[in-house]
Amino acid sequence: MRCLLHIDMDAFFASVEQRDRPELKGRPVIVGAPPDQRGVVSACSYEARVFGVRSAMPSREAYRRCPHAVFLPPDMARYEEASRQIFAIFDRFSPLVEPLSIDEAFVDVTGARTLFGSGEDIAKTIRAQIRKEIELTASVGVAHNKFLAKLGSERAKPDGLFIVPSERDELVRFLGEMQINALWGVGRVTCETLTRAGFQAVADIQNADPRDLERLLGTNFAAHLRALAFGEDAREIETDTVEKSISREYTFLVDCSDREHVRDVIKGLADDVGRRVRKHGYFAATGRMKLRWKEFKTITRQAPFETPLCDDFSFRAMAVRLFDAEPLIQPVRLIGFGVSGLGNTPHEQLTLFEETSHASEKRDRLCRAVDTLRETFGNGVIRRLNAHAPRR
Repeated sequence: MRCLLHIDMDAFFASVEQRDRPELKGRPVIVGAPPDQRGVVSACSYEARVFGVRSAMPSREAYRRCPHAVFLPPDMARYEEASRQIFAIFDRFSPLVEPLSIDEAFVDVTGARTLFGSGEDIAKTIRAQIRKEIELTASVGVAHNKFLAKLGSERAKPDGLFIVPSERDELVRFLGEMQINALWGVGRVTCETLTRAGFQAVADIQNADPRDLERLLGTNFAAHLRALAFGEDAREIETDTVEKSISREYTFLVDCSDREHVRDVIKGLADDVGRRVRKHGYFAATGRMKLRWKEFKTITRQAPFETPLCDDFSFRAMAVRLFDAEPLIQPVRLIGFGVSGLGNTPHEQLTLFEETSHASEKRDRLCRAVDTLRETFGNGVIRRLNAHAPRR
């Protein structure tokens, strides 16, 4: 039987802040936008969660619930360094590590048990090394597949270890007691659909006639939920993960009705996305704009590039084209630009359009030269004229 760990750091950003600033230990810490500005909570300590604060909550609401909290801006350089150290510990036990985020991963330790002991022993050792070397805590779930290991780490939080039952009857009872939204894929809409049909607990899905589920959810999704309800998940560890998209957003401090200003901002966002795409060695096939109005209604628009690209000129042109196609029906609260369809293949060398192809290559080289100058002398060494985009 396989042995997988799901390792999830506890309140990661906030915990790094409390580690590096001992005076914050035991106090509610909120990492994200300041409470007097628009923006959301990126992470919060467990002391803040007691007051109902959670990730993605507007910072103003977090302040209303916990006015005595310490609000801190994110320091991604420190978080990334801590993450690098954490993943280095994972690598000591297995080469089969699937990162899910900066602070979360699956680790397949099936083949490591002959060297390091049982899955539980390995989980205890990893948690102990993280605590000793990095002074942070992690919660770990141990199981024979991804779905169950993830459930285990959720049950273990905070700072705990949970071994999911492996014997079938015990596992079915363990899962049956959970609510249906514990199953991957059961979001708000699906949960409401199932609840209206009389499904409350996972046991209801275990005991249901498969044909009833199929009529309700469709054949494929019904089969997916029944498999999870019995603890079945055949997915393998994916060690070579590729980003699906790269994007950046900006929230205006005051809702903006100035089309020219919003256009300048999205140009700046497109430039930043371009730098990140080139840094990772990608070329993008599709551009996407995100627009949120004053009343929080959000729209997205996207279009393909003629060929995969990575230069700022093409990204900026796409961003402006998508933005200009939308009338400003209300003041803008948030604007965003992103790209998807990422790959390592550049624009094709089309002999019929050799001049166009050469122009694309020149734009690539120019953008990469600017990247090098900014890395060497700072972001302010070269700036686009008449830009009101937010600085990085």
